[in-house]
Formats: sequence, structure tokens, C-alpha cells
Amino acid sequence: MQFRGTLMLLGASFFWGTTFVAQSTGMENLGPFSYAAARYLIGFLSVAAVLIFTKKNRSKERKAGKYTRGFGAGLLIGFILFAATSLQQIAIQYTTAGKAAFITCLYIVFVPLAAKFFGKEIRRENQIGAALAIVGLYLLAVNEDFSVQSGDIILFVSAFFWTAHILAVDKFASRVDVTELSAAQLFTTMILSFATMLIFENPAPVDFENAAFSILYAGIASSGIAFTLQIVGQKYADPSTAAILMSFEAIFGALSGCIVLGEVMSGREIFGCVLMLAGMITAQVRR
Repeated sequence: MQFRGTLMLLGASFFWGTTFVAQSTGMENLGPFSYAAARYLIGFLSVAAVLIFTKKNRSKERKAGKYTRGFGAGLLIGFILFAATSLQQIAIQYTTAGKAAFITCLYIVFVPLAAKFFGKEIRRENQIGAALAIVGLYLLAVNEDFSVQSGDIILFVSAFFWTAHILAVDKFASRVDVTELSAAQLFTTMILSFATMLIFENPAPVDFENAAFSILYAGIASSGIAFTLQIVGQKYADPSTAAILMSFEAIFGALSGCIVLGEVMSGREIFGCVLMLAGMITAQVRR
């Protein structure tokens, strides 16, 4: 079961990493909230179809006394997901897909550090990993003239919300129906995205048509499949292990940005990525 969980979390990281490219190209004509609204609508419909298809399985679990509804937990987690994804979506307008992937993955350092607030001791490995990641982030995000792109700052803030999302999923994934949880969090994020779209943006139907492929890929692969894989995968892995597996989205994001968008990082930025990756792995080393 642990091997299955590992494959699921790696699959989720692949879809998330490649989706940074879709997010970047999809917002050429759409605002961040409009893109997110369409993306999570597709994602919700994808999971809703699975929800209907697996209805009989839940009925059997209910009769066997093994069923716990996941809608309530999913709605709560959806608020966290909305904050995380909105900040990320806004930030991608002002930075590259590769940098966005690496900075977002700071959650792998934040997850064990956040455990401190739950009474757990911060190990030396966590401290060293955090230090390496911070130095790497400096090289990646801060230019030689000490200027920082606004997108990088927003991504840094979003990493805290992704951390909260991982911890929240870990808390509920093994207790409730995972399909219901996934559907509910996507539904919440979709509704909040549509609401903010109507307040701050005024997209035309043709804008959605032009971004159709990017929306479908992000909606089905990232929002529908990947978040469900995350929830199921975290049933078989502790949050720290899950974090390091999901952090591979940084590598997939950088590679897809290079291959599809032709993004090129400077030597300084590449070294920053290497240090961040080293910090991410070090933070998860167990004695």
C-alpha cells in the first residue's frame, strides 16, 4: 500500500509540475480568477463524475459501518486551497513557470517546521534543510541588484497556504471518504474563484475559448486527478514523506517550462534551484 501511495503522490507531482506551463499560457487572455474558476469547474465536474460512478461502493461501506462523509472536511479545506491557488495564479503573471514551481515547493521545508506548533521537536536536519532552501531561494528570486520580482514574493506567501493544505489533508484523508473530500474542496475553490472573478474581472467568452486547452489540462489533470491522487496517496504516507514526493513538481515544472516555453535560467538561478532541492531533501532525512 505504501508503494501505491508513493506512485500516486509522484503522479500528482507530475501533473502539478506540468500544469505550471498550462497556467502560464492560459492567462495570456484571462485574469487569474477567471482562469482558476474555469479550471476548478472542469476539475469539480471530473471528480463529480467519479463520485456518481462510485456511489454503490459508498453504500456498501455505509452498511458495513466503514463510511464517514467527506463533504464537511472538503469544504473547509477548499478555503485553504482557494487562498493557495489564487496567490499562485496571480504570481505566475510576474515570474516564470520554472521559478514558480521551485518557490511553491518550499512547503516541503515548511511542513516539518509547522509541526513545531503541534508540539513536535524540530530536528537538526530540518534546520539545515531550511537554511539551504533559504539561501537557494535568495539566489533564485533576488537579482544581483538586490531587486525581487513581485511574483516571487507572492509565491513565497502561497507556500505557507500549500503547507496548511498538506497538513489539513493529512488530518482528514484517513478519516473520511476521499472522493467526497476532493469534490467538496474543488467545489469550494470553484465557487470562490467565480465570485472573485465577477468582482475583479470581466472576461469575454472568446477568452475562455482561446485558453480551452490550458483550462482542460489544468482542470482534469491537475485539479481533478492530481488533488485526488494527493488525498488518496496521503492515506499511506506521513505528511513529511508526502511533502518530499510532491516536491518533485518543482523538477517537472522547471523541465516543462524549459521544453515547452523555452525558459532559460541563469547559472545563479540554477544554483539556487540546486540548493533549494538539497534543502528539501535534507529536511526529510531520517536518522
